[in-house]
Amino acid sequence: MSRTTKDSDSPADRGTGGTGSPAPGDPPARTARRGPVVAALMLGMALVALDSTIIATAVPQIVGDLGGFAVFSWLFSGYLLAVTVTLPVYGKLSDTFGRRPILIAGIALFLVGSLACAGAWSMASLIAFRVLQGLGGGALQGTVQTIAADLYPMAERPRIQARLSSVWATSAVAGPALGGLLATYADWRWIFLVNVPVGAVALWLIVRHFHEDARARRGTRDRRPRVDWPGALAIFAGGGLLLTALVQGGVAWPWLSTPSLLLLAGSAVGAAATVLIERRAAEPIIPGWVWRRRTIAAVNLALGALGLLMVAPTVFLPTYAQTVLGLGPTAAGFVLSVMTLSWPVSAALSSHVYRRTGIRTCAMLGIGAAGASLLAFPLLPYPGAAWQPALIMLALGAALGLFQLPLIIGVQSSVGYAERGTATASILFCRQVGQSVGAALFGALANATLNDRLAHAPADIRPGLPGDLDAVSHALERSGALTARATDYLRRAVDATVDHVYLGAAAAAALALIALVLLAPRHFPVHADARGDRDGRARAGEAESAGEAAPGR
Repeated sequence: MSRTTKDSDSPADRGTGGTGSPAPGDPPARTARRGPVVAALMLGMALVALDSTIIATAVPQIVGDLGGFAVFSWLFSGYLLAVTVTLPVYGKLSDTFGRRPILIAGIALFLVGSLACAGAWSMASLIAFRVLQGLGGGALQGTVQTIAADLYPMAERPRIQARLSSVWATSAVAGPALGGLLATYADWRWIFLVNVPVGAVALWLIVRHFHEDARARRGTRDRRPRVDWPGALAIFAGGGLLLTALVQGGVAWPWLSTPSLLLLAGSAVGAAATVLIERRAAEPIIPGWVWRRRTIAAVNLALGALGLLMVAPTVFLPTYAQTVLGLGPTAAGFVLSVMTLSWPVSAALSSHVYRRTGIRTCAMLGIGAAGASLLAFPLLPYPGAAWQPALIMLALGAALGLFQLPLIIGVQSSVGYAERGTATASILFCRQVGQSVGAALFGALANATLNDRLAHAPADIRPGLPGDLDAVSHALERSGALTARATDYLRRAVDATVDHVYLGAAAAAALALIALVLLAPRHFPVHADARGDRDGRARAGEAESAGEAAPGR
């Protein structure tokens, strides 16, 4: 395929704007200019990235206005559940009907959900509208990544992916501060209203500048598109029950309680039904080749392990920084944010590494360095200084930039246009599920470690000690009610708890490394669509029409 390395309005970038016939070898994603489309993708990604961070600092104001303290965690869980279970569905729909309508629908759903959230009259209504936002967020998260791969050939993808990573980094730093400012000096409802102008600009840019060639999208297969709605419903049901069990287990009810067991049993039934339906479907939502191809299966497992290990820094590091180091919320957020600063820089430079060593070796180096960084955390002195965990997070972000981006590029380059949305959604889905599993596993590990420390506390300070991690954090914030000895003991208990979580995260990094060693091919296959030659897509179409397996199958 012919591509230009410039984002300007050059002749090579000028498509037909949706009119006329495509030139041989032109990309399926046809744009008048690539620059405005990239801007739209970054704005769309900003909607999802900011939404993950901006609301956290406004929870006290939201609860004070609407009530519902007992269920406010569903403001996050409901959104995450909707995003996760819809990712594979939107991926398949984007392969079937094209990226443009799915992205437009996703932005529209997200904006409608944002307006509804701003008008919420109770905590229950706000949670329901957050789920509606999540239905749009699932379309945004996967489709933006897929379009980025469509627009750029393999050699140029690190640049656009680094830009998208920088959006997450900026949001991680700016989101909490912006949310706090809006909640303090305006109203918490503005947290959702600010999405409207951002989304409106992204929507206008997509409608105006992004067009697809229908012939390229459908390739050589001239048949009426069919959607596997039974499979989609089975994925919704099974995934929703599993994520609810993981999110609420050990929090709203004990792990071995009736609700947990019923939800886990229901998710198992949903998974079995999904397998049976997908095997018989003509156009399955999650096709079997996603797991039959070594390349995609290895990356799915590796990024699932990444989601698992990311729970340690994102969930437990702020608690460590505030309770053990005694930092305020802003300083604690900075300790974490340095990881999001080094990650996109490392990702942008990763192409220089994997072009020399190969994608598999580059990813193995990255996850190996990440495991070493995680193992260094328990070696920190007590109580230590803030720069020490910040330095570890800086190294962790740099390592994960070398790990994640090459794998995403490798998978996207191993498939053709007609499969790229499904492949991209599958790896994002596995990462999201890994994050949910990690929250449950590491939450249980943290509670077990802390309960053991509290149970073995000296007899003279044991009475009156709090019983869980949240209660310990609140008690240490008001440490005047505790003796100096009890305060020190609790801080040491939290230090040991977070150390154990980081050891668990290092084990997750080891699992990712094992998946790459055992399953990933030494050289990732490159589909003809991903190469720079002008006749690549034609050759790929001939191979599919002849019944041949595309590279990577």
